[in-house]
Amino acid sequence: MKTKAAVLYEMGVEGPYEKKKPLKIETLNLDAPKQNEVLIKIHAAGLCHSDLSVINGSRPRPMPMALGHEAAGEVIELGEGVSDFEVGDHVVCTFIPSCGKCIPCREGRPALCENGAASNEKGEMIEGGFRLSKEKDVIHHHLGVSGFSEYAVVSENSIVKIDPEIPYERAAVFGCAVITGIGAVINTAQIRPGSNVAVVGLGGIGLNAIIGARLAGANEIIALDINEDKFEIAKTLGATAVFNSSDENVIDDVKTYVTGGAEYVFETAGVVPAMQVAYAITKRGGSTVTTGLPDPKAEFSFPQVTLAAEERTIKGSYVGSCVPDRDIPRFVSLYRQNRLNVDPLISDIISLDQINKGFDQLANGDAGRIIIKMS
Repeated sequence: MKTKAAVLYEMGVEGPYEKKKPLKIETLNLDAPKQNEVLIKIHAAGLCHSDLSVINGSRPRPMPMALGHEAAGEVIELGEGVSDFEVGDHVVCTFIPSCGKCIPCREGRPALCENGAASNEKGEMIEGGFRLSKEKDVIHHHLGVSGFSEYAVVSENSIVKIDPEIPYERAAVFGCAVITGIGAVINTAQIRPGSNVAVVGLGGIGLNAIIGARLAGANEIIALDINEDKFEIAKTLGATAVFNSSDENVIDDVKTYVTGGAEYVFETAGVVPAMQVAYAITKRGGSTVTTGLPDPKAEFSFPQVTLAAEERTIKGSYVGSCVPDRDIPRFVSLYRQNRLNVDPLISDIISLDQINKGFDQLANGDAGRIIIKMS
C-alpha cells in the first residue's frame, strides 16, 4: 500500500527548517505486516527532541529515515501470530520494541532491551528488515515506529492498547513524554513523599516530571528553564517556584529557597549547562537524574569527591525506566480520573505538511508538545 510520510534524507541541516525543509513529505511504499507485526492507521504524533536530535545530527541514524516515534493510532490489520490485538484497537506506540528474551527484558527492564536497541540503531524492524521504500530504495525506520506517517507497520511489542475514549491527540504523548517524564520520577528516582524536587528543562518531558512529582507527593517542586514563557504552564502543572536557569545567581537562589538544595533534581534538557545546574542544586545525599540525550561528544564533569563525601547519586533514566504494558494503562487511567492532566502540555496541533515549521518552534524552545493530527 501507499502512505504519505515525513522523510529525512540528510542530517545536520541548520534551521530555519521551515525554509530549508529537511523533512520531505513523500509517498512511500509500505509492505504488509509480517509475523508478530500489525498495520496501524496513525491518527496523531508528537514532535519530540529525540526526533530533532536526528535532524540536527546529534543522534546519528542511517539515512534516509521516516521519522517519528511518539504516536497513537488504530489497528487495521494483523500479521501472522498476533493474538493480543484485534482490528479496531486503539494503541499507543512505544519506541523501544522489547524482545522479551534478552537479559534486561527478563529482568523486567524492557527499556534496555538489547535486541530492540540494536534494531533501532540500524533503522530496522525488530523482526528484521524494512517495510518502507521509495521506488527501489529502502527507507529506514525511526525507533521501530516512523510515526510521522499516515500508516505504519510496527511490532506488536511496540504498541500498547489504550482506552478508546482517549482522544488520539492526547493519547500520543503517553508513548514518550509522559512515560519518560513521570517514569523518571516514579520509577527511576522513586521519590519519597514530602521531598523537595527540582526540574531543569521545561519541555514536554520536564513538564511531565513536574506532573510526576506532584503525583508522588513532593513538597516543593522547583521549575527551571532559560525560557521564562514556560513558567506559567509549569505552575499550572504543580511547580511551587520558578527560576531562570541561566541567571548568574540561580544556584545560590535555589539553595536558599530550599536549604542546601533539592533532594531530587531532574535534568531533562539534554545539554551540559542544564546538567551542571542540576548537579549543583542537588542537596547533600540527594539524587541527580538525567533523561536528556545530548550530543554524544558532550561531556559533563563534577568534583569526584562529592560522590562519596556527600553521598551523591547520579542516575540515567531512559524511557522513564518504564514497563510500557504496565505504566501506560496506569497513567491513562489517572488521566481519565483528572489526576494526570496532560492537556496543558499540548501547545499546538498542526498538519503533517507543517512539520518543518513545528520543529523550528521546538528547536527555539517556543513550544510544549506539538501534535501532528493526521486526519
